[in-house]
Amino acid sequence: MPSMTEEQIVPRWRSDAGLRGKAVVVTGATGGIGSATAMAFAEAGSHVVAVDLDANQVRELVDSLPGTGHVAYACDLADISGHAAIFEAATAVAPLAALAHLAAVLVRRDTVADITEADWDLQHSVNLKATFFLNRAARDVFVAQGTSGAIVNFSSQGWWTGGFGGSVVYSASKGGIVSMSRGLARSFAPDGVRVNVVAPGGVDTTMLHGGQGASAVESFISMIPLGRLAEPDEMAGPVMFLASDASSYMTGALLNVSAGQLMY
Repeated sequence: MPSMTEEQIVPRWRSDAGLRGKAVVVTGATGGIGSATAMAFAEAGSHVVAVDLDANQVRELVDSLPGTGHVAYACDLADISGHAAIFEAATAVAPLAALAHLAAVLVRRDTVADITEADWDLQHSVNLKATFFLNRAARDVFVAQGTSGAIVNFSSQGWWTGGFGGSVVYSASKGGIVSMSRGLARSFAPDGVRVNVVAPGGVDTTMLHGGQGASAVESFISMIPLGRLAEPDEMAGPVMFLASDASSYMTGALLNVSAGQLMY
């Protein structure tokens, strides 16, 4: 029997363990955190299926990734009828190892009184409903493969604070992701499928800056003990950890990555 090469031996404590040569689905892939995460998986030797709304942007991202076997997939995740096809595209390349679900929409209003029913429906459709059905579709793929697998969902610090003013609905959807992920972790555990959550603090992205002025951002930063916003790639490490074999004994957990803004 031929001996394994050094490149094939990946200790379980490494954040790329179990990911080399496997397919990984990254949603919200063209956003700040999403693109950094897609790059991290590609650098780990995974075949990345990058999912987002804009076909041109997702193709540009995929063209920038190192390695081969990456797939650009444009779709609206609010349409759950298309979820299965995402994983069909992934498993056509390689066995699925992980789903990193980052896609979300934030509609920021000045006050609670300004929030409309359409705001509620959009954010819960994209942020909460799509998360449930996409997670379930990923679980079904792992079961069909006869393998274990990892799901990493994204919340926000708003799951704990409840949000402020017009971001209450967004925070409600993100709180739902935390509680739902715990339930799914318990439900999927017999199948060897782990479900964990990353809750980022302030990250220097378009979403954070959108709909608020510089003074609001500075006020936000003043509440962060480390005194700065995160760079998007500082969120990629926690995602990689939860997606890889390095976290093989973790499920139903939430990683608070907020530079100390939230401590509990």
